Amino acid sequence: QVLSTRPDLIPADICAELEKLQDTVPPFPGEEFTALVEAALGAPVDQLFARFERTPLASASVAQVHAAVLSDGREVVVKAIRPGVQAVIELDCALLLALARGLERFSAEARRLRPVEVARDYRATILDELDLQREAANAAILRRNFTDSPLLYVPAIHWPLSNQKVMVMERIRAVAVTDVAALRAAGADFRVLAERGVEIFFTQVFTHNFFHADMHPGNIFVDVREPRRPSYVAVDCAVIGILSDSDQYYLARNMLAIFRRDYRQVAELHLQSGWVPEGTPVVELESAVRTVCEPRFQRPLKDISLAYLLIDLFRVARRFDAEIQPSLVLLQKTLLNIEGLGRQLYPDLDLWQTAHPFLERWLRERFKPTRLLERLRRHGPEWLEQFPQVPQLMFDALKRIDGIERALREHPPAETPAGRRNATLGALCVGSAAGVLFAASPLADDTLQAASLVLAGFGVLLLLARRSWDNQRPPR
Repeated sequence: QVLSTRPDLIPADICAELEKLQDTVPPFPGEEFTALVEAALGAPVDQLFARFERTPLASASVAQVHAAVLSDGREVVVKAIRPGVQAVIELDCALLLALARGLERFSAEARRLRPVEVARDYRATILDELDLQREAANAAILRRNFTDSPLLYVPAIHWPLSNQKVMVMERIRAVAVTDVAALRAAGADFRVLAERGVEIFFTQVFTHNFFHADMHPGNIFVDVREPRRPSYVAVDCAVIGILSDSDQYYLARNMLAIFRRDYRQVAELHLQSGWVPEGTPVVELESAVRTVCEPRFQRPLKDISLAYLLIDLFRVARRFDAEIQPSLVLLQKTLLNIEGLGRQLYPDLDLWQTAHPFLERWLRERFKPTRLLERLRRHGPEWLEQFPQVPQLMFDALKRIDGIERALREHPPAETPAGRRNATLGALCVGSAAGVLFAASPLADDTLQAASLVLAGFGVLLLLARRSWDNQRPPR
Protein backbone atom coordinates (compact mmCIF):
# COMPACT_ATOMS: atom_id res chain seq x y z
CA GLN A 1 0.00 0.00 0.00
CA VAL A 2 2.89 2.38 0.77
CA LEU A 3 4.75 1.57 -2.46
CA SER A 4 1.57 2.07 -4.50
CA THR A 5 1.89 5.81 -3.75
CA ARG A 6 5.52 6.04 -4.94
CA PRO A 7 5.71 5.90 -8.75
CA ASP A 8 8.93 7.88 -8.33
CA LEU A 9 10.52 4.75 -6.84
CA ILE A 10 9.04 1.79 -8.72
CA PRO A 11 7.69 1.22 -12.27
CA ALA A 12 4.18 2.51 -13.03
CA ASP A 13 2.81 -0.94 -13.95
CA ILE A 14 3.86 -2.36 -10.56
CA CYS A 15 2.32 0.69 -8.85
CA ALA A 16 -0.95 -0.01 -10.66
CA GLU A 17 -0.99 -3.61 -9.42
CA LEU A 18 -0.16 -2.59 -5.85
CA GLU A 19 -3.04 -0.09 -5.88
CA LYS A 20 -5.40 -3.07 -5.90
CA LEU A 21 -4.38 -3.75 -2.29
CA GLN A 22 -5.96 -0.46 -1.20
CA ASP A 23 -9.65 -1.30 -1.54
CA THR A 24 -10.18 -3.84 -4.34
CA VAL A 25 -9.29 -7.14 -2.71
CA PRO A 26 -11.76 -9.87 -3.90
CA PRO A 27 -14.83 -9.72 -1.59
CA PHE A 28 -16.27 -12.55 0.43
CA PRO A 29 -19.98 -13.43 -0.12
CA GLY A 30 -22.61 -10.91 0.95
CA GLU A 31 -24.61 -13.66 2.69
CA GLU A 32 -21.60 -14.42 4.89
CA PHE A 33 -21.20 -10.71 5.67
CA THR A 34 -24.89 -10.45 6.59
CA ALA A 35 -24.57 -13.42 8.95
CA LEU A 36 -21.56 -11.82 10.66
CA VAL A 37 -23.47 -8.56 11.22
CA GLU A 38 -26.56 -10.32 12.56
CA ALA A 39 -24.49 -12.45 14.95
CA ALA A 40 -22.60 -9.40 16.24
CA LEU A 41 -25.69 -7.20 16.69
CA GLY A 42 -28.14 -9.88 17.75
CA ALA A 43 -30.93 -9.13 15.25
CA PRO A 44 -31.75 -9.54 11.54
CA VAL A 45 -30.37 -6.76 9.34
CA ASP A 46 -33.91 -6.03 8.10
CA GLN A 47 -34.84 -5.03 11.65
CA LEU A 48 -31.64 -3.06 12.25
CA PHE A 49 -31.71 -1.06 9.01
CA ALA A 50 -34.36 0.39 6.71
CA ARG A 51 -32.26 -0.86 3.81
CA PHE A 52 -29.17 -3.07 3.70
CA GLU A 53 -27.12 -3.71 0.55
CA ARG A 54 -25.94 -7.31 0.13
CA THR A 55 -23.40 -6.26 -2.51
CA PRO A 56 -20.17 -4.88 -0.97
CA LEU A 57 -19.29 -1.23 -1.42
CA ALA A 58 -15.56 -1.90 -0.90
CA SER A 59 -13.38 -4.82 0.09
CA ALA A 60 -9.88 -4.65 1.57
CA SER A 61 -7.41 -7.10 3.07
CA VAL A 62 -8.82 -7.03 6.62
CA ALA A 63 -12.43 -5.86 6.34
CA GLN A 64 -15.38 -5.40 4.00
CA VAL A 65 -17.91 -2.55 3.79
CA HIS A 66 -21.59 -2.55 2.77
CA ALA A 67 -23.99 0.38 2.36
CA ALA A 68 -27.15 0.70 4.46
CA VAL A 69 -29.82 3.18 5.54
CA LEU A 70 -30.92 3.72 9.15
CA SER A 71 -34.57 3.83 10.17
CA ASP A 72 -34.38 7.64 10.37
CA GLY A 73 -33.21 7.84 6.74
CA ARG A 74 -29.52 8.52 7.37
CA GLU A 75 -27.13 6.81 4.98
CA VAL A 76 -24.41 4.75 6.64
CA VAL A 77 -21.80 2.14 5.84
CA VAL A 78 -21.41 -1.11 7.76
CA LYS A 79 -17.93 -2.55 8.27
CA ALA A 80 -17.08 -6.07 9.44
CA ILE A 81 -13.85 -8.08 9.68
CA ARG A 82 -13.15 -10.83 7.14
CA PRO A 83 -13.87 -14.30 8.56
CA GLY A 84 -10.72 -16.28 9.34
CA VAL A 85 -8.37 -13.34 8.92
CA GLN A 86 -7.17 -13.43 12.55
CA ALA A 87 -5.82 -16.97 12.20
CA VAL A 88 -3.90 -15.96 9.07
CA ILE A 89 -2.47 -12.89 10.82
CA GLU A 90 -1.43 -14.89 13.90
CA LEU A 91 0.41 -17.41 11.71
CA ASP A 92 2.18 -14.71 9.72
CA CYS A 93 3.16 -12.84 12.89
CA ALA A 94 4.48 -16.03 14.51
CA LEU A 95 6.73 -16.61 11.49
CA LEU A 96 7.84 -12.97 11.57
CA LEU A 97 8.65 -13.19 15.28
CA ALA A 98 10.68 -16.39 14.77
CA LEU A 99 12.67 -14.66 12.05
CA ALA A 100 13.22 -11.62 14.29
CA ARG A 101 14.50 -13.82 17.13
CA GLY A 102 16.92 -15.49 14.74
CA LEU A 103 18.21 -12.11 13.57
CA GLU A 104 18.73 -10.91 17.15
CA ARG A 105 20.55 -14.11 18.05
CA PHE A 106 23.02 -14.14 15.18
CA SER A 107 23.49 -10.49 14.17
CA ALA A 108 24.81 -7.67 16.37
CA GLU A 109 23.72 -5.16 13.71
CA ALA A 110 20.17 -6.55 13.82
CA ARG A 111 20.06 -6.39 17.62
CA ARG A 112 20.44 -2.61 17.47
CA LEU A 113 17.29 -2.48 15.32
CA ARG A 114 15.34 -4.42 17.99
CA PRO A 115 13.59 -6.71 15.46
CA VAL A 116 11.75 -8.70 18.16
CA GLU A 117 10.24 -5.52 19.60
CA VAL A 118 9.33 -4.32 16.10
CA ALA A 119 7.71 -7.69 15.28
CA ARG A 120 5.70 -7.58 18.52
CA ASP A 121 4.66 -3.98 17.88
CA TYR A 122 3.60 -4.94 14.36
CA ARG A 123 1.53 -7.85 15.71
CA ALA A 124 -0.16 -5.58 18.27
CA THR A 125 -0.81 -2.93 15.62
CA ILE A 126 -2.33 -5.26 13.05
CA LEU A 127 -4.43 -7.11 15.66
CA ASP A 128 -5.74 -3.72 16.80
CA GLU A 129 -7.13 -3.36 13.28
CA LEU A 130 -9.43 -6.31 14.05
CA ASP A 131 -11.02 -4.43 16.97
CA LEU A 132 -13.59 -2.18 15.31
CA GLN A 133 -14.55 -0.56 18.61
CA ARG A 134 -10.97 0.69 18.93
CA GLU A 135 -11.12 2.00 15.37
CA ALA A 136 -14.41 3.75 16.12
CA ALA A 137 -12.90 5.40 19.22
CA ASN A 138 -9.89 6.56 17.18
CA ALA A 139 -12.21 7.99 14.53
CA ALA A 140 -14.21 9.86 17.17
CA ILE A 141 -11.03 11.49 18.57
CA LEU A 142 -9.74 12.39 15.10
CA ARG A 143 -13.16 13.85 14.25
CA ARG A 144 -13.14 15.94 17.43
CA ASN A 145 -9.59 17.18 16.72
CA PHE A 146 -10.71 18.50 13.32
CA THR A 147 -14.14 19.83 14.31
CA ASP A 148 -15.05 22.74 11.98
CA SER A 149 -11.70 22.39 10.20
CA PRO A 150 -11.58 23.24 6.48
CA LEU A 151 -8.80 20.66 6.06
CA LEU A 152 -10.18 17.27 7.11
CA TYR A 153 -13.53 15.63 7.79
CA VAL A 154 -13.96 12.32 9.62
CA PRO A 155 -17.37 10.56 9.35
CA ALA A 156 -19.44 10.24 12.52
CA ILE A 157 -19.78 6.86 14.23
CA HIS A 158 -23.26 5.45 14.90
CA TRP A 159 -22.51 4.03 18.36
CA PRO A 160 -25.77 2.09 19.03
CA LEU A 161 -24.86 -0.34 16.22
CA SER A 162 -21.08 -0.46 16.73
CA ASN A 163 -18.98 -2.90 18.74
CA GLN A 164 -15.76 -4.91 18.41
CA LYS A 165 -17.09 -6.95 15.48
CA VAL A 166 -19.13 -4.38 13.54
CA MET A 167 -18.82 -0.64 12.99
CA VAL A 168 -21.52 1.59 11.52
CA MET A 169 -20.60 5.09 10.44
CA GLU A 170 -21.89 7.99 8.38
CA ARG A 171 -21.66 7.47 4.63
CA ILE A 172 -19.79 10.23 2.84
CA ARG A 173 -20.21 11.36 -0.76
CA ALA A 174 -16.74 12.25 -1.95
CA VAL A 175 -14.28 11.44 -4.71
CA ALA A 176 -11.55 8.86 -4.20
CA VAL A 177 -8.21 10.65 -4.06
CA THR A 178 -6.91 8.27 -6.74
CA ASP A 179 -9.68 9.28 -9.19
CA VAL A 180 -7.69 12.07 -10.79
CA ALA A 181 -10.05 12.32 -13.78
CA ALA A 182 -13.06 12.97 -11.52
CA LEU A 183 -11.11 15.51 -9.46
CA ARG A 184 -10.03 17.32 -12.61
CA ALA A 185 -13.58 17.29 -13.98
CA ALA A 186 -14.80 18.84 -10.72
CA GLY A 187 -12.23 21.63 -11.08
CA ALA A 188 -10.26 20.71 -7.94
CA ASP A 189 -7.16 22.80 -7.26
CA PHE A 190 -4.44 20.13 -7.11
CA ARG A 191 -1.84 22.43 -5.60
CA VAL A 192 -4.12 23.39 -2.70
CA LEU A 193 -5.09 19.74 -2.27
CA ALA A 194 -1.46 18.58 -2.06
CA GLU A 195 -0.43 21.37 0.32
CA ARG A 196 -3.43 20.74 2.57
CA GLY A 197 -2.44 17.08 2.82
CA VAL A 198 0.97 18.12 4.17
CA GLU A 199 -0.65 20.60 6.58
CA ILE A 200 -2.98 17.87 7.87
CA PHE A 201 0.01 15.60 8.53
CA PHE A 202 1.95 18.21 10.53
CA THR A 203 -1.18 19.30 12.40
CA GLN A 204 -1.86 15.73 13.48
CA VAL A 205 1.74 14.98 14.47
CA PHE A 206 2.61 18.22 16.29
CA THR A 207 -0.58 20.09 17.25
CA HIS A 208 -2.68 17.05 18.22
CA ASN A 209 0.02 14.35 18.67
CA PHE A 210 -2.54 11.85 17.36
CA PHE A 211 -1.99 10.94 13.73
CA HIS A 212 -3.74 8.64 11.27
CA ALA A 213 -0.94 6.20 10.48
CA ASP A 214 -2.60 4.32 7.63
CA MET A 215 -3.20 7.11 5.13
CA HIS A 216 -2.82 5.15 1.92
CA PRO A 217 -5.06 6.33 -0.96
CA GLY A 218 -7.72 3.69 -0.28
CA ASN A 219 -8.52 5.47 2.98
CA ILE A 220 -8.63 9.03 1.63
CA PHE A 221 -11.37 10.87 -0.24
CA VAL A 222 -11.80 14.45 -1.42
CA ASP A 223 -14.76 16.77 -0.86
CA VAL A 224 -14.96 18.88 -4.03
CA ARG A 225 -18.05 20.92 -3.20
CA GLU A 226 -15.66 23.92 -3.09
CA PRO A 227 -13.22 22.91 -5.83
CA ARG A 228 -10.85 25.85 -5.28
CA ARG A 229 -10.61 24.86 -1.61
CA PRO A 230 -10.97 21.07 -1.63
CA SER A 231 -10.83 19.23 1.69
CA TYR A 232 -10.03 15.67 2.67
CA VAL A 233 -12.18 12.93 4.15
CA ALA A 234 -10.37 10.17 6.08
CA VAL A 235 -11.68 6.71 6.95
CA ASP A 236 -10.18 3.54 8.49
CA CYS A 237 -8.62 4.95 11.66
CA ALA A 238 -7.48 1.59 13.02
CA VAL A 239 -3.78 2.52 13.14
CA ILE A 240 -2.95 5.64 15.13
CA GLY A 241 0.48 7.04 15.96
CA ILE A 242 1.44 8.98 19.08
CA LEU A 243 4.92 10.35 19.83
CA SER A 244 6.45 10.93 23.24
CA ASP A 245 6.71 14.59 24.22
CA SER A 246 10.49 14.33 23.88
CA ASP A 247 10.43 12.73 20.42
CA GLN A 248 7.90 15.30 19.23
CA TYR A 249 10.08 18.21 20.41
CA TYR A 250 13.38 16.85 19.08
CA LEU A 251 11.83 15.84 15.77
CA ALA A 252 10.64 19.42 15.20
CA ARG A 253 14.03 20.88 16.13
CA ASN A 254 15.84 18.32 13.95
CA MET A 255 13.72 19.22 10.94
CA LEU A 256 14.39 22.93 11.40
CA ALA A 257 18.13 22.30 11.81
CA ILE A 258 18.04 20.31 8.55
CA PHE A 259 16.26 23.21 6.81
CA ARG A 260 19.11 25.51 7.97
CA ARG A 261 21.75 22.91 7.01
CA ASP A 262 23.07 23.15 10.57
CA TYR A 263 24.58 19.67 10.71
CA ARG A 264 26.29 20.23 14.06
CA GLN A 265 22.93 20.96 15.67
CA VAL A 266 21.38 17.89 14.01
CA ALA A 267 24.15 15.77 15.55
CA GLU A 268 23.79 17.43 18.97
CA LEU A 269 20.00 16.98 18.92
CA HIS A 270 20.41 13.27 18.15
CA LEU A 271 22.57 13.03 21.28
CA GLN A 272 20.31 15.15 23.49
CA SER A 273 17.23 13.18 22.45
CA GLY A 274 18.85 9.85 23.24
CA TRP A 275 18.40 8.63 19.67
CA VAL A 276 22.11 7.80 19.65
CA PRO A 277 24.03 6.56 22.72
CA GLU A 278 25.66 8.98 25.13
CA GLY A 279 29.33 9.33 24.31
CA THR A 280 28.88 9.21 20.54
CA PRO A 281 31.55 11.53 19.04
CA VAL A 282 29.56 14.56 17.92
CA VAL A 283 32.14 15.52 15.27
CA GLU A 284 31.91 12.09 13.62
CA LEU A 285 28.11 12.14 13.74
CA GLU A 286 28.07 15.66 12.26
CA SER A 287 30.32 14.49 9.42
CA ALA A 288 28.05 11.52 8.68
CA VAL A 289 24.95 13.77 8.66
CA ARG A 290 26.67 16.24 6.33
CA THR A 291 27.64 13.41 3.97
CA VAL A 292 23.98 12.36 3.68
CA CYS A 293 22.39 15.81 3.50
CA GLU A 294 24.73 18.05 1.54
CA PRO A 295 24.54 16.23 -1.83
CA ARG A 296 20.74 16.37 -1.65
CA PHE A 297 20.71 20.12 -1.01
CA GLN A 298 22.44 20.76 -4.32
CA ARG A 299 19.01 20.26 -5.91
CA PRO A 300 15.95 22.55 -5.63
CA LEU A 301 14.13 22.01 -2.33
CA LYS A 302 10.93 20.93 -4.07
CA ASP A 303 12.83 17.99 -5.61
CA ILE A 304 14.12 16.71 -2.24
CA SER A 305 12.08 14.05 -0.46
CA LEU A 306 11.80 14.98 3.22
CA ALA A 307 10.57 11.46 4.03
CA TYR A 308 13.60 9.78 2.48
CA LEU A 309 15.98 12.33 3.97
CA LEU A 310 14.65 11.53 7.46
CA ILE A 311 14.91 7.80 6.75
CA ASP A 312 18.55 8.25 5.66
CA LEU A 313 19.28 10.23 8.83
CA PHE A 314 17.89 7.43 10.98
CA ARG A 315 20.07 5.01 9.01
CA VAL A 316 23.07 7.18 9.87
CA ALA A 317 22.02 7.09 13.52
CA ARG A 318 21.89 3.30 13.41
CA ARG A 319 25.54 3.24 12.29
CA PHE A 320 26.28 4.91 15.63
CA ASP A 321 24.48 2.14 17.58
CA ALA A 322 21.15 3.96 17.77
CA GLU A 323 18.17 1.85 18.77
CA ILE A 324 15.15 2.01 16.49
CA GLN A 325 12.12 3.94 17.78
CA PRO A 326 8.91 2.09 16.73
CA SER A 327 6.79 5.25 16.96
CA LEU A 328 9.19 7.07 14.64
CA VAL A 329 9.06 4.17 12.16
CA LEU A 330 5.27 4.59 12.05
CA LEU A 331 5.75 8.31 11.45
CA GLN A 332 8.21 7.64 8.60
CA LYS A 333 5.69 5.31 6.94
CA THR A 334 2.95 7.93 7.23
CA LEU A 335 5.17 10.69 5.85
CA LEU A 336 6.09 8.42 2.91
CA ASN A 337 2.38 8.01 2.16
CA ILE A 338 1.56 11.71 2.47
CA GLU A 339 4.53 12.91 0.45
CA GLY A 340 3.99 10.29 -2.26
CA LEU A 341 0.29 11.08 -2.53
CA GLY A 342 0.95 14.83 -2.58
CA ARG A 343 3.42 14.52 -5.44
CA GLN A 344 1.07 12.28 -7.38
CA LEU A 345 -1.51 15.07 -7.18
CA TYR A 346 0.90 17.96 -7.71
CA PRO A 347 4.43 16.99 -8.87
CA ASP A 348 5.85 20.42 -7.96
CA LEU A 349 4.78 20.10 -4.31
CA ASP A 350 7.35 21.81 -2.06
CA LEU A 351 6.77 20.04 1.23
CA TRP A 352 9.54 22.08 2.86
CA GLN A 353 7.74 25.36 2.16
CA THR A 354 4.73 24.14 4.14
CA ALA A 355 6.69 22.40 6.90
CA HIS A 356 9.19 25.16 7.75
CA PRO A 357 6.79 27.93 8.93
CA PHE A 358 4.54 25.36 10.60
CA LEU A 359 7.37 23.97 12.76
CA GLU A 360 8.71 27.42 13.67
CA ARG A 361 5.21 28.50 14.75
CA TRP A 362 4.69 25.29 16.74
CA LEU A 363 7.95 25.71 18.66
CA ARG A 364 7.13 29.36 19.48
CA GLU A 365 3.67 28.44 20.75
CA ARG A 366 5.06 25.56 22.81
CA PHE A 367 6.72 28.02 25.20
CA LYS A 368 3.93 30.56 25.46
CA PRO A 369 2.77 31.21 29.07
CA THR A 370 -0.68 29.88 28.24
CA ARG A 371 0.81 26.56 27.09
CA LEU A 372 2.97 26.32 30.21
CA LEU A 373 -0.06 27.04 32.40
CA GLU A 374 -2.00 24.36 30.54
CA ARG A 375 0.76 21.84 31.27
CA LEU A 376 0.73 22.90 34.91
CA ARG A 377 -3.05 22.43 35.06
CA ARG A 378 -2.82 19.03 33.39
CA HIS A 379 0.14 17.67 35.38
CA GLY A 380 -0.28 19.62 38.62
CA PRO A 381 -2.21 16.92 40.54
CA GLU A 382 0.34 14.29 39.48
CA TRP A 383 3.26 16.47 40.61
CA LEU A 384 1.57 17.24 43.93
CA GLU A 385 1.01 13.52 44.48
CA GLN A 386 4.70 12.82 43.89
CA PHE A 387 5.98 15.86 45.81
CA PRO A 388 6.40 13.99 49.16
CA GLN A 389 9.21 11.99 47.52
CA VAL A 390 11.24 15.13 46.81
CA PRO A 391 12.70 15.64 50.34
CA GLN A 392 14.03 12.07 50.42
CA LEU A 393 15.58 12.48 46.98
CA MET A 394 17.21 15.75 48.04
CA PHE A 395 18.38 14.20 51.34
CA ASP A 396 20.01 11.30 49.50
CA ALA A 397 21.71 13.69 47.08
CA LEU A 398 22.97 15.92 49.91
CA LYS A 399 24.35 12.89 51.77
CA ARG A 400 26.37 12.01 48.70
CA ILE A 401 27.58 15.60 48.39
CA ASP A 402 28.54 15.62 52.10
CA GLY A 403 30.58 12.45 51.58
CA ILE A 404 32.47 14.05 48.71
CA GLU A 405 33.02 17.20 50.79
CA ARG A 406 34.45 15.17 53.72
CA ALA A 407 36.81 13.43 51.34
CA LEU A 408 38.00 16.81 50.08
CA ARG A 409 38.61 18.03 53.66
CA GLU A 410 40.56 14.89 54.57
CA HIS A 411 42.60 15.03 51.37
CA PRO A 412 42.68 18.72 50.44
CA PRO A 413 44.12 19.75 47.11
CA ALA A 414 47.50 21.48 47.10
CA GLU A 415 47.41 25.12 48.18
CA THR A 416 48.41 26.34 44.77
CA PRO A 417 46.47 28.20 42.09
CA ALA A 418 46.12 24.87 40.29
CA GLY A 419 44.89 23.21 43.47
CA ARG A 420 42.34 25.93 44.08
CA ARG A 421 41.14 25.59 40.51
CA ASN A 422 40.75 21.84 41.07
CA ALA A 423 38.76 22.48 44.23
CA THR A 424 36.49 24.87 42.36
CA LEU A 425 36.08 22.33 39.59
CA GLY A 426 35.20 19.70 42.19
CA ALA A 427 32.55 21.98 43.66
CA LEU A 428 31.04 22.53 40.23
CA CYS A 429 30.97 18.78 39.63
CA VAL A 430 29.24 18.22 42.98
CA GLY A 431 26.59 20.82 42.20
CA SER A 432 26.05 19.39 38.75
CA ALA A 433 25.75 15.90 40.22
CA ALA A 434 22.98 17.07 42.53
CA GLY A 435 21.04 18.43 39.58
CA VAL A 436 21.58 15.32 37.53
CA LEU A 437 20.51 13.05 40.41
CA PHE A 438 17.22 14.87 40.65
CA ALA A 439 16.73 15.18 36.89
CA ALA A 440 17.25 11.45 36.51
CA SER A 441 14.69 10.61 39.18
CA PRO A 442 11.27 9.07 38.33
CA LEU A 443 9.79 12.55 38.79
CA ALA A 444 11.82 13.97 35.92
CA ASP A 445 9.13 15.66 33.85
CA ASP A 446 10.43 18.47 31.62
CA THR A 447 9.40 21.12 34.13
CA LEU A 448 10.96 19.30 37.09
CA GLN A 449 14.14 18.74 35.11
CA ALA A 450 14.35 22.49 34.54
CA ALA A 451 13.73 23.09 38.25
CA SER A 452 16.47 20.61 39.14
CA LEU A 453 18.94 22.54 37.01
CA VAL A 454 18.04 25.75 38.85
CA LEU A 455 18.47 23.95 42.18
CA ALA A 456 21.80 22.55 41.02
CA GLY A 457 23.03 25.99 40.03
CA PHE A 458 21.92 27.43 43.37
CA GLY A 459 23.70 24.56 45.13
CA VAL A 460 26.90 25.30 43.26
CA LEU A 461 26.80 28.95 44.36
CA LEU A 462 26.20 27.98 48.00
CA LEU A 463 28.97 25.41 47.94
CA LEU A 464 31.45 27.85 46.42
CA ALA A 465 30.49 30.53 48.95
CA ARG A 466 30.89 28.12 51.85
CA ARG A 467 34.29 26.91 50.64
CA SER A 468 35.48 30.51 50.24
CA TRP A 469 34.32 31.31 53.78
CA ASP A 470 36.03 28.18 55.19
CA ASN A 471 39.30 29.16 53.53
CA GLN A 472 39.17 32.65 55.05
CA ARG A 473 38.37 31.53 58.64
CA PRO A 474 41.27 31.58 61.08
CA PRO A 475 42.23 28.07 62.29
CA ARG A 476 40.88 27.07 65.71
